[in-house]
Amino acid sequence: LPASWGNKMDMAASKRTDFVAIFFMAATLAIVSFSCTGALVGTALATAAKGGYGGPALVLFGFSFALSLPFMLFAIFPSWLNTLPKSGGWLNSVKVVLGLVEIAFAFKFLSNADLVWQAGLLKREVFIGVWIAISLLTALYLFGAYRMPHDSKMEKLSVTRFVFGLFFVFMTIYLLPGMWGAKVELISGFPPPMTYAENTGGFAGGGSGGGDHGSSGHFEVEYFDYYEAQEVAKTEGKPLLIDYTGWACVNCRKMEETIWPNKEVMKRMSEDFVVVSLYVDERTKLPESEWRTEQYGGKEFRIRNIGNKWSYMQASKYNVNAQPYYVIEDHNGNQLGGDASWNSDPQVFIDFLEEGKQAYMKAH
Repeated sequence: LPASWGNKMDMAASKRTDFVAIFFMAATLAIVSFSCTGALVGTALATAAKGGYGGPALVLFGFSFALSLPFMLFAIFPSWLNTLPKSGGWLNSVKVVLGLVEIAFAFKFLSNADLVWQAGLLKREVFIGVWIAISLLTALYLFGAYRMPHDSKMEKLSVTRFVFGLFFVFMTIYLLPGMWGAKVELISGFPPPMTYAENTGGFAGGGSGGGDHGSSGHFEVEYFDYYEAQEVAKTEGKPLLIDYTGWACVNCRKMEETIWPNKEVMKRMSEDFVVVSLYVDERTKLPESEWRTEQYGGKEFRIRNIGNKWSYMQASKYNVNAQPYYVIEDHNGNQLGGDASWNSDPQVFIDFLEEGKQAYMKAH
């Protein structure tokens, strides 16, 4: 935002001595240094809206404490300010590198929007190609191959700069195979899924496909409509494994790319369940005859598209609105066993599947 806005807010704060000054101080902080807090604070507020206050209060206390801690420490120990490194050419280099990293993450958010709208602008190869280019540019910058306008002339390559440069060279080399379908697990969850690519042949993924589960080293979901999958589960005599997911969900992609390919997980999902993925941010419009408005937990759900439909189903049925979220049901829609969410340990997901299978066998 324009620096003049922050200056005006700061001046307004300094001219007042009442509680209104606090508003201007906070506004100054927001203008000068605003952070992305949606995932953390948004989740806490959503939980509070449903009547849970202990967890959200703890989250917001921790968040505010972390923000205030540096100011508090420097106020108590002002001499520490003298030990901070002085600004100079090195600081501009830090800003340039962080700026390039910020551009890389900006493409991640653009990719999220592209996935939700299914616009096809940032397929997996294009996304990884952009990250390769940014990583290479960062490495070349750190090694002194080019300079930015405000940089000081680099007399010699420092050890710190050399180490960071090597890191970005490693990232460039590591990402290259991703252009041809490698999993690149270090950034798992950030690129678009492997099915969202120019060439999906041989790629793992969670898109629609035939029943050849795991032929590409990954479980491939066949069903994306709850009611269709429920009928198939009845016909095949299997429990229904529901995957509440989202196009823009990083942890969903991590589960699909790191946990689902586990041989035991894939075997159980393929043989013991009918699996359906319900995308809560799917923008495909529903027929107007299916439009409706629902109330749940003090929140109004305007159901106009497929994502609204599955989001309301998850919230109203399981009191959860986070993804990924996994639950197993019988043919009447009753939950079997517990539930599961993102966890880096495959055994946790295996135990969840086994619990649901045993509950189904016991009931049938």
